[in-house]
Amino acid sequence: MKKIAAIDFDGTLCESKYPLIGKPKDKVIEYVNKLKETHTLVLWACRRGVYLQTAVDWCAKHGLEFDYINENAPSLIKMFNGDCRKIFADVYIDDKAINVSEIEGG
Repeated sequence: MKKIAAIDFDGTLCESKYPLIGKPKDKVIEYVNKLKETHTLVLWACRRGVYLQTAVDWCAKHGLEFDYINENAPSLIKMFNGDCRKIFADVYIDDKAINVSEIEGG
């Protein structure tokens, strides 16, 4: 089974300009596209409704194809006996993230 990567949108794939969409972050987009070869990709965004659809369309226009949008993979829903609010992933790519290993000194 492929590992899962959850990818944030605003501030990660593009500059943060919510509710608008900022300039694309080309290096991040390129990295995520390479991840697609080895990971299941989840777009993990706070956007909803028309704002979410606009982001999904923007991603497609930039060559980003996600397996799931703000939802867990069905195999995980089965494994956890239900769908939880938190998106489960092996890797989270987010502009607001802090790596715990850096805090712990590892």
